Amino acid sequence: MTDKILIIEDEQDIAELIAVHMHELGLTPDKCHTGKLGLAEALSQDYQLVILDVMLPDMSGLDICRQLREAKPLQAIMMLTSRSSETDRVLGLELGADDYMAKPFSVRELQARVRAQLRRVHSLQSIAVPSQVKAVTCIGKLMVDHQCHKVTYHDNSINLTSTEFELLSFLGKHPDQVFSRSQLLDSVWGYHHSGYEHTVNSHINRLRNKLEKDVTQPQIIQTVWGVGYKLNSAGVH
Repeated sequence: MTDKILIIEDEQDIAELIAVHMHELGLTPDKCHTGKLGLAEALSQDYQLVILDVMLPDMSGLDICRQLREAKPLQAIMMLTSRSSETDRVLGLELGADDYMAKPFSVRELQARVRAQLRRVHSLQSIAVPSQVKAVTCIGKLMVDHQCHKVTYHDNSINLTSTEFELLSFLGKHPDQVFSRSQLLDSVWGYHHSGYEHTVNSHINRLRNKLEKDVTQPQIIQTVWGVGYKLNSAGVH
């Protein structure tokens, strides 16, 4: 069974171009040219990935992202934004988008990013856990269940998006080890392209909002200035 992709894009030429190149990957793309129709389709059907334009004629792609994320926490979402619209990119990531592409974009890069997203989706959907990987990581009061895709902290369940879970899971497997943004893009998102470090920053901020007592002085996910981020095992208590 092929993976299904939903393209919510009002510019029909761009939507058709994306669909053609999704077919090249062996995927089944559906297209919606308005936000309301796209949101209804995304909520009523099961798609492995939603490719969502920010600028739509009837409603903001940011609102669609927020509503879709609330209804389907594990839905993979990639946003399309104007290259000059850094605010939209950051807002989209803060609202729960897993990734973004700036227009105009390279078709080959788009395909690579879609493949990376689908690899993560398939990993999350897989029931079996490789024997060499521990099924559960426990660090202090933080527990990450890699098989059930569940996180608890002080016995409280923490609701994470699929990408937030993958990021925390990766950091949890390497406590106290510092990773640069480039390394995290490679390891968690499955690619690295210059200029997309905002993706990492936004997901780190969202994890902190869900885990830290005081996000202005993070004790769990810490910044090592000039280097990157680490999960501080001493702060998980």
